[in-house]
Amino acid sequence: MKEIKLFINGEFKNSSTGETFESIDPCTGELVAKVHNPSQEDINDAVEAAHTAFYSKEWSEMTRERRSEILLTISEKIKERKKELIEEEIKDSGSTFRKAAADVHNTSAFFKVMSKVAATFNFEEIDAKASREGFSKNKRQYTPIGVCAQIIPWNFPLVMAGWKIGPVLATGCTTVIKSAAETPVTASILAEILKESGVPNGVVNVITGGAKEGQALISHPKISKVAFTGSTAVGKIILGESAKTVKKTTLELGGKSPNIVLDDADLDIAVDGALYAFLYHSGQACDSGTRLLVQEGIYDQFMAKFLTRIEQISIGQTNDKNTGFGPVVSEKQFNTIMRYIETTKKEGAKLLFGGERITGEGFDKGYFIRPTAFEITPSNTIWKEEIFGPVVGVTKFKTEEEAIALANDSIYGLAAAIWTQDENKANSIASKLEAGTIWINEYHLLNPGMPFGGLKESGIGREMGVEGILAYLEVKHIWESDCNTREGKMWFDALF
Repeated sequence: MKEIKLFINGEFKNSSTGETFESIDPCTGELVAKVHNPSQEDINDAVEAAHTAFYSKEWSEMTRERRSEILLTISEKIKERKKELIEEEIKDSGSTFRKAAADVHNTSAFFKVMSKVAATFNFEEIDAKASREGFSKNKRQYTPIGVCAQIIPWNFPLVMAGWKIGPVLATGCTTVIKSAAETPVTASILAEILKESGVPNGVVNVITGGAKEGQALISHPKISKVAFTGSTAVGKIILGESAKTVKKTTLELGGKSPNIVLDDADLDIAVDGALYAFLYHSGQACDSGTRLLVQEGIYDQFMAKFLTRIEQISIGQTNDKNTGFGPVVSEKQFNTIMRYIETTKKEGAKLLFGGERITGEGFDKGYFIRPTAFEITPSNTIWKEEIFGPVVGVTKFKTEEEAIALANDSIYGLAAAIWTQDENKANSIASKLEAGTIWINEYHLLNPGMPFGGLKESGIGREMGVEGILAYLEVKHIWESDCNTREGKMWFDALF
């Protein structure tokens, strides 16, 4: 069993109160780690360490080349500890081996991308259009925003830690990052890697905990920016707290993403894509395609293939490399999902598949829910509300216009997908969908060079891409006069 301590100012420390809690394997019910819960004093210490580090010469005057080297070293060390990280991510989060392996790879790759950003991003640039010879030189200067409070969710613990910490190091900010109480292990291992890679003390501090600890962190007066990934309900609370002192805030929140299958789609690809869209990581992804819209001309044929393939999903133990579908993260999440399933049944929606707990040898101690599909309408609760579990609602539509209207009938706007063999049609529909990421004949895949984030109540701001870097920078306009005689500065005469 691991012991997860607080990582503050480059050192692993016990909680000042001695308070700890346990992290449980959602597949087996076994104890994974004893975790130190931070006190208000610990959180203050972490923020002070980040504040001191931000203004230290070691960090503030570090060259971009050195920051780039550190980021690349982090990427390499993640690869070196791949086996350990996969094993711990499986036990702590309920990820399957396949998912955990992909997460480790993607996190390493992201730090490599951030290494290139640190080396090549133009932190100061003269604007040739704004400047005029003999009058002024006008330039933009990008400077690090300051001390950040970053709060990550339990569904992609290592990836989300990377997404948050990478831009901090690339831009010269500092941070206190709070991992989710359910999944604190790999963020702690990442802290070890950061220290070994040459990140100065205090630049990145790692704590864990729940809502109380998150509140204490984001409300600290020395925090300049808040970055949160999680539910829309919590995001609204954080936005309200940040507004009190006008902290810069980025939020990546919930989703209820539409997945549109047109009647000219390749059915074999679209069926497997639809299953992947809502069952990846047992449906515990904010961009999951949980509203499946199928055109009436192919509806019966599509659903016949869909129900055949859903029975073939590889359900098993998370450490088995052949397993494609595992448990949900906790008993709390299990109970939430089952309540949604029971509510949908009571509302009279047609249950197409699943809808119950998986039991039997190897499953009784874990939080396994059978992949579940309902036939629903916009009146159903699960049309509107995010479940965060392996449940999809299927809805038939007639025309493309109807599909667009149904897709946009949501408070969320995180992601969407279109399945068709007509590229022009796909792009036309994509331009009308209210979502931050739209896939055509694909799902879930992301590119670190492109922005990710949501419209409407799915969030504010973006992660990854240039937009994700700018979120950690303040921009200054520096006006340098190119008019160097008093006679030339006739505007001064307004006073005389």
